[in-house]
Amino acid sequence: MPIYGSCEIWERDWVSVVSRSSAQRCKKGRKMTTYTDKGEKPEAGSFVAFDHVTFWVGNAKQAASYYCNKMGFEPFGYKGLETGSREVVSHAVKQDKIIFVFQSPLNPSGEITEIMGKHLMLHGDGVKDVAFEVEDCIALYKAAIKRGAISVREPWEETDGGGTVTFATVQTYGDTTHTFVERKEFNGLFLPGYKPPVTKDCHLSKLPPGKLCFIDHVVGNQPEDAMVSIAEWYEKNLKFHRFWSVDDEQIHTEYSSLRSIVVTNWEETIKLPLNEPAPGKRKSQIQEYVDYYGSAGVQHIALNTSDIISAITNLKERGMEFLVIPDTYYDNLRARLKDAPIKIKEDLNVLQELKILVDFDDKGYLLQIFTKPMQDRPTLFLEVIQRYNHQGFGVGNFKSLFEAIELDQEKRGNLH
Repeated sequence: MPIYGSCEIWERDWVSVVSRSSAQRCKKGRKMTTYTDKGEKPEAGSFVAFDHVTFWVGNAKQAASYYCNKMGFEPFGYKGLETGSREVVSHAVKQDKIIFVFQSPLNPSGEITEIMGKHLMLHGDGVKDVAFEVEDCIALYKAAIKRGAISVREPWEETDGGGTVTFATVQTYGDTTHTFVERKEFNGLFLPGYKPPVTKDCHLSKLPPGKLCFIDHVVGNQPEDAMVSIAEWYEKNLKFHRFWSVDDEQIHTEYSSLRSIVVTNWEETIKLPLNEPAPGKRKSQIQEYVDYYGSAGVQHIALNTSDIISAITNLKERGMEFLVIPDTYYDNLRARLKDAPIKIKEDLNVLQELKILVDFDDKGYLLQIFTKPMQDRPTLFLEVIQRYNHQGFGVGNFKSLFEAIELDQEKRGNLH
């Protein structure tokens, strides 16, 4: 991050650096912003990292199997009838530090079945909860509620032979929640009540590894004109601060555009970009998401890797489908890189073959690629990202990404 009050060049000369109350333009009319004022450090507790992401799906067993087969996850933990969980089944899958939990109701009736059933009918398969590993769960929860956050569940403890874990849950955008997870001295498998998977796919070990390491960021799509208020919710209730933002004058194609604000915790280990659609000639991918999800929700999860070429080569071999980027993008990229202050280590021909995108500034670069939707509805997808001294979010690629998504929107009959 730049020194407070200075002007850092991220993508040529586009960036402005601001305090919480003022802004400086690097170039007049450009509205991409990075922030350096983190505000006051929270007085008690801290948000450590992403802990896990919980999905509510129609068939948890099959969804978990899909992510294992296509994205390189391994079965990790299980809660179901065999473990004494009579209402909800949970399949946890893991890849390095990434943990996804897929949940479905077990019974045809009951309160939790009704709640999950309504959620699934409205949203389809999607992310219900983004959990954070925290220090001092109770203090963080009480502070958030005092500031105005809505409680979903007051702090509670769960215990098994591995120890005790403290939880608390608050409401965020749409029907999405955040659960605070404090493990104390827990040394069990994952969380209390989870047992090793009851079944094992003997074929997974024969597939090439996914090589994905940790959750880089989680993106939430908002209806038009809702993004700023949600960003302010994180600032007020969780004491997160703004990290980066961009408006529709920068991110647009001939047809559609978006605005985005990234919020993060004090330690800047949890990044949460928030997007909203901006008016355009046709329906943007953000609006398409909101229409098919039925509200605000998690649009995509970015998974960090230290070797994106091997990761994408392997994931494509496993049958994962990614967005297709036209070759003209790479012609333009080569031209831009000729005068760039940094050098790309990877072979550009290989990046082009794999359709991996490149974004850079005067200090570093990132490589990224996006899957197609992970379910029938054009809602949730995944990103694979590798960073080299670059903490941006691929703003230089947004136009190419939008154009690729618009091609798929047109096939779906949704680019109106």
